Amino acid sequence: MDALQRKNRRLVLQLVLGGILMFGFGFALVPLYDVFCRITGLNGKITNTGPIAVEEADSSRDIRVQFLGVNNEAMPWEFRPMLNTVSVNPGEMRQMAYFARNPTSSRMVAQAVPSVTPAEAAQYLHKVSCFCFDQQALEADGRMEMPLLFVIDKKLPAEIHTITLSYTLFDITPQLSTGQIKKDDTQRSTL
Repeated sequence: MDALQRKNRRLVLQLVLGGILMFGFGFALVPLYDVFCRITGLNGKITNTGPIAVEEADSSRDIRVQFLGVNNEAMPWEFRPMLNTVSVNPGEMRQMAYFARNPTSSRMVAQAVPSVTPAEAAQYLHKVSCFCFDQQALEADGRMEMPLLFVIDKKLPAEIHTITLSYTLFDITPQLSTGQIKKDDTQRSTL
């Protein structure tokens, strides 16, 4: 009976240790995935953000940039690009905007999450200024234009002629406490 109890204790210890390891791996999975995407350029993760030195544009190439706006299933806002497509020369700084309207009867806060297709183009798309950097708040029935300023790197591979930049808009109002939702917490032009 003593040998059976030792086997049972060892099994329980192994199961508890296995559970702890799986729990820890679950927490480490998101940062590991982000590092993997940053290294490989998979999943359209954009890491090129912020100020950039302006260079002369490569007028010998035209890159077609398509813009998409998608709402998460719980987001009731109207959300769309002001232009669906623009033609850009690599190295040229371009500005465009997305339109948003809150049709509800209460103030809401949103966060946009970008994605780039093809995935290998993500490392060549440099967002200088983007509404996705900040949370966007809108009053009930409020409207706004959300600006985007970007540059496509001249090192973009020659076989890439079209880039699609898609934003998914999420309602983050429930995650914010009442004190975090202030009247002046957005940085963009309202209509």
